Amino acid sequence: MTNKSRQRARGTHANPDNRYHRQHAAPVDDGWPGDGQPPPDPRTHVQSEHCRKLISYNQSPDIPFDRSINPYRGCEHGCIYCYARPSHAWLDLSPGLDFETRLFSKRNASETLLAELAKSRYRPAPIALGVNTDAYQPIEKSECVTRRILEILRIHRHPVSIISKSALIERDLDLLTDMAEQRLLSCAISLTTLDKSLSQNMEPRAAAPARRLKIIARLRRAGIPVTVMVAPVIPVLTDSELEILLAAARDAGADSARYVMLRLPHEVNSLFDNWLRQHYPDKTRRVMNRLPVLAQSSNVLFVQF
Repeated sequence: MTNKSRQRARGTHANPDNRYHRQHAAPVDDGWPGDGQPPPDPRTHVQSEHCRKLISYNQSPDIPFDRSINPYRGCEHGCIYCYARPSHAWLDLSPGLDFETRLFSKRNASETLLAELAKSRYRPAPIALGVNTDAYQPIEKSECVTRRILEILRIHRHPVSIISKSALIERDLDLLTDMAEQRLLSCAISLTTLDKSLSQNMEPRAAAPARRLKIIARLRRAGIPVTVMVAPVIPVLTDSELEILLAAARDAGADSARYVMLRLPHEVNSLFDNWLRQHYPDKTRRVMNRLPVLAQSSNVLFVQF
């Protein structure tokens, strides 16, 4: 695959209606060329979002943090398995191609964050940054919303944890190193597979597996605590790699590891099934048949190196 075709790659070209639509359209072959509808635009479009609140809170007993910040809605990495895809339905958009191409940037994030931190009733606790969509996805290079958020958190000596699968995180080593020295920061690098071809099909605009191992090593050399997040573990496709993947992450310098089993909420189920049929048709049935068994197992596990 050339660099040019790699640049155009998307996790899916399907753009199904979201679950809130009362009417759904389906293509019909009536013998005439085309159906009168233009194909979905595969280019990335970024729209400004004026957010009234930036910090989201949760009370879920299975989530190890009670607050998070997502600088963006939608994610250009295009991971086909992404559990956040259905959230685009709240914007009257598709969890399919729209999720990867119709992105929203919270450009007033720094002002909103400053106002929230200044409230007299606010009590600091670690903020998870980029848990729904990657805070260092490609548009961060020009938008810089994540960096501005980190600058504010550093000034206020506020603890934060970051999860990413992007090499762009290295751009902010000056901030990250300083915060780590003050014991305010931890990082997690997502590593799903060591198979470059599988990764290219499954998470087309994220950093390659070997590059993510280099990110782990560079963060550790800078004195930053790093966890490797093996998420999701996919039966048949990636589960056989678990031991060698954890060993590679340990050798790169990761302090610990967490892994999460695959889950396919709402529209992600059909998108993932269609993706399997396109790229790995001989494995589709075996993968999908294993999912009900996974639903009965523990979803988050921790390993200390």
